Amino acid sequence: MKANKATPTDAAFNIVKFGIIENLDQPKQLESLYRKNKILFQRVFNSTYAEIKEHATARIWNERLNYEQDAFYLFPKKDLFYIFLSILITGSLAKIPVFAGINEDFFFSRNIGFVASPMLLVYFLWKQSAGVKQIMFTTIAVILAATYINFLPAPLQSDSIFLACIHMPILLWVILGYNFIGGDLNDQQKKIDYLRFNGDLLVMAALLVISGVIFSGLTVGLFELIGIPIQKFYAEHLVVWGLSAIPILATYLVQYNPQIVNKISPVIAKIFTPIVFVTLIIFLSALIYTGKSLYSDRNFLLLFNGLLIGVMALILFSVSEATKNTTGKINLLFLLGLSLITIVLNVLALSAIAFRLTEFGLSANRLAVFGANLLIFINLLFVAHKLYLIVKGKADAQKVENVIAFFIPIYGIWAAAVAFLFPLLFQFK
Repeated sequence: MKANKATPTDAAFNIVKFGIIENLDQPKQLESLYRKNKILFQRVFNSTYAEIKEHATARIWNERLNYEQDAFYLFPKKDLFYIFLSILITGSLAKIPVFAGINEDFFFSRNIGFVASPMLLVYFLWKQSAGVKQIMFTTIAVILAATYINFLPAPLQSDSIFLACIHMPILLWVILGYNFIGGDLNDQQKKIDYLRFNGDLLVMAALLVISGVIFSGLTVGLFELIGIPIQKFYAEHLVVWGLSAIPILATYLVQYNPQIVNKISPVIAKIFTPIVFVTLIIFLSALIYTGKSLYSDRNFLLLFNGLLIGVMALILFSVSEATKNTTGKINLLFLLGLSLITIVLNVLALSAIAFRLTEFGLSANRLAVFGANLLIFINLLFVAHKLYLIVKGKADAQKVENVIAFFIPIYGIWAAAVAFLFPLLFQFK
């Protein structure tokens, strides 16, 4: 009888087994072998472990490959009452227009931040064991802000009032950050942690929204099958409470499952950094070719400012990862290029709005746009400089993170100025 030939699978198995045994004293080669095919490596290692378990390296790899990760953790039982109460209160705030007969557009244009943030503010005050001064400051600031924004004149067509409405959530976001860091404005690391928390929160909230949409579609579809139309009831009641639950649920999931969620944002940023870089180059070329005015309409302005903020978010979530591995230099170059191309776009925006200020005079909208873009421009200059130093090996990732974190209170001050002063300075026009 002829001996059975080894299959390709058996051959790969034996090659990896031989590589593991031969390289137990060569950490770099062993790591390289693992990275070529992690699944196969683990399977071969586990079947071979009995033969090599006396070797210290084998025992270390056994723990690395077979360590039982903490299970996905929903919520601590002691916090279930607070979670339920938070959802109840947030949902009730969202239903105020229905309870009080207030126009929904008027209410949500001014109060969307005050619907989403109160229970998150309470949560971080509670978790940080905030002192009386911090609690009083937060409470007074939120009450004053809510009272002010709701007593502004009704027409949202006014530029100054519109600007106040869109800057108020930014101010609340900064106040939330103040409580997240425990009121310690000098702690840069906590500010960075807050920015990272926001990235993880957005990812988790997006997953919850997608899950909710799928569940809602299935639920409505099932009742349709038996002839019971529930779309209207579902949209007016259950959807409101579901959306109200997302901020607090996402916060808990992020806080209690860091081993899972805090790896997602850097991966997303790493994937999209080169894509966004190429897109911005194409966009800049198209902008020059078409001669499109950067500030021809308000929607374009909002989208453009969102782009600038998004670029800094990409840099924040990518820079630490890019300095951790040998291929990080390429990623760092992409980040540096991304910051430089965004600076060019920002210069174009600043020149356009400066021209409009001199040509058409001062207005709330033009001044707000110019101020915001000037702050972002300065922030990006510092970020690009630090990235250049990192590429040259003269600085580390912490320097870039610190620069981004340093500007959070400054953005908060600007948001407060636009929200509180602009309507008065421009006489609600």
